Amino acid sequence: MIRDEYTKTIEENVETARRLGRRMNLMGTVRVLLVCGLVALWVAGGDLGWKFLAVGAALFVVTFVWLMVRHGRLSERKDYADTLRGLCENELRCLDGDCSAFDGAADKVDAGHPFCLDLDIFGERSLFQSLNRTVIAQGRERLVEWLSVPLTDKQAILERQRAVKELSEKTALRQHFTVTGTMRKKGGEAVFAPLPRFSKFWRTMILIVPAVWVTLFTLYALGVVNIAILSLSFIVSFAVANCKLRQINKIHSAADRVSATLAGYSRLMEIVEKADLSSELFEGIRERLLSGGVAASRAIKDLSVRLGALDQRANMLIAILNIFVLWDIRSAIRVADWQVRHGCDTDEWFDALGDFDALCSFAGFACNHPGYAWPGIADRYFTMSGSGLGHPLMRAEACVRNDIAIDRHPSFQIITGANMAGKSTWLRTVGVNFVLACVGLPVCADRLTVSPCTLVTSLRTSDSLSDGESYFFAELKRLKMMIDRLRAGEKLFIILDEILKGTNSIDKQRGSLALVRQLVGLDTCGIIATHDLALGGLHDELPEWVRNYRFEADIAGDELSFTYKLREGVAENMNASFLMQRMGITV
Repeated sequence: MIRDEYTKTIEENVETARRLGRRMNLMGTVRVLLVCGLVALWVAGGDLGWKFLAVGAALFVVTFVWLMVRHGRLSERKDYADTLRGLCENELRCLDGDCSAFDGAADKVDAGHPFCLDLDIFGERSLFQSLNRTVIAQGRERLVEWLSVPLTDKQAILERQRAVKELSEKTALRQHFTVTGTMRKKGGEAVFAPLPRFSKFWRTMILIVPAVWVTLFTLYALGVVNIAILSLSFIVSFAVANCKLRQINKIHSAADRVSATLAGYSRLMEIVEKADLSSELFEGIRERLLSGGVAASRAIKDLSVRLGALDQRANMLIAILNIFVLWDIRSAIRVADWQVRHGCDTDEWFDALGDFDALCSFAGFACNHPGYAWPGIADRYFTMSGSGLGHPLMRAEACVRNDIAIDRHPSFQIITGANMAGKSTWLRTVGVNFVLACVGLPVCADRLTVSPCTLVTSLRTSDSLSDGESYFFAELKRLKMMIDRLRAGEKLFIILDEILKGTNSIDKQRGSLALVRQLVGLDTCGIIATHDLALGGLHDELPEWVRNYRFEADIAGDELSFTYKLREGVAENMNASFLMQRMGITV
């Protein structure tokens, strides 16, 4: 069971972190003792001779440096264990309905999108937040794109399903990728912007200047040149080393402090390159990571090393060395040369890494919901039929599941029912599961078959003060958008909640009936929820294309209850008056 796996991983990594912490503390104590021993050696060992003291100091330095390096590695392993433990703890909370530890992409909420706002795709307590485990910006954007624009091609959906299924079984691989990405140090990415170039003159100078200084120091040692010539040469060399300062500063500012970040990217790319995955999508990702004729991980690691060398220019020793070997210019040329060689490949590499990052999120969602069904994908328009559909963002014990059956076109289901009986929740349940199926994910259902097409909803239309739009006009614009797209030949699946809410009841009824007739005439399919029982009469007018379903409120004496079960027919009980009386409002 997935909960047991997460709990076991947490326990293992708590113990790992504790053990590593003890070893780190021991090494810290040893380092202190070494320092004390060195001081004692120099205080008490004056009669032993300088050779003995030099050997003792050398042994101290070697041992101390080894302990420092070892301590750093242990610290990194401990951070890894702590990060993995934290990830699993967050996963357990998410399984219980609390996904607040993960980014919900609230910045992507868009009222103008065909369905994202209505179906809570982005934002707090959203579908995106429940499945998002991306660790790089490209992965986040790819995940946003996939959920915003579901696939409409059957083969593409099936191909992604195969990739998600395969990766969902590789929990250790996914967690290793996510933890490695989470530990990656933050930094800029402007290094991939175009950088200044250096002429052949400067490529020659980085060879000539060091050679000149070797010659000068040799001649000085032989007494051929004096200190005055060395001083003059120093001034000239200083001027030469700094005459390209503006260009070097531009390169350095673009690449400032991203060496460690790129090293993290390199590790992520290496994980993908070595992953034991055989699906077509992963083969394509690996090919893209090799598109520059060299493994992307090696190339990015090489860039990290070159940028690290350029970053050392603030070091005092390097600043002095710069005068003798043109360190800054040499390092800047190496960075610019890397961009000439690999600059055109970086977008492809990071796009491929973003694809894998997004697939890890999809696979994690599939792994976290082993009871979900993999949907069948139909060839023809339109089919959406299945049993046991539930909303994936609801707790399992509170989720009442229902069946759906749409197997022709045109076809519309009219859902009537009382307030709070479950109409809106059912519309979102259908919509979210349709999106899950079309992006290549398992669905919250016992079984489901869908025809992939474009989904358009109108559940939360609102007015816009900034655009000067009324509620009613905003809804009309959305309905016109649907009509225009249908007339242009698009295949749509439409979900509407309470059509024409912004006008009076007579207009609303007349307009709603006309709209449904027009949608049927345009050969489309959908579901409409309404309080207006008159829409149920469309079944008598269009019996082949309109079917009635209802959610009932059961009133027994002073008690009101809901089953949230979908039934055939037009609703019989309404509860507005009952609820007003219960709240002390005279009816």
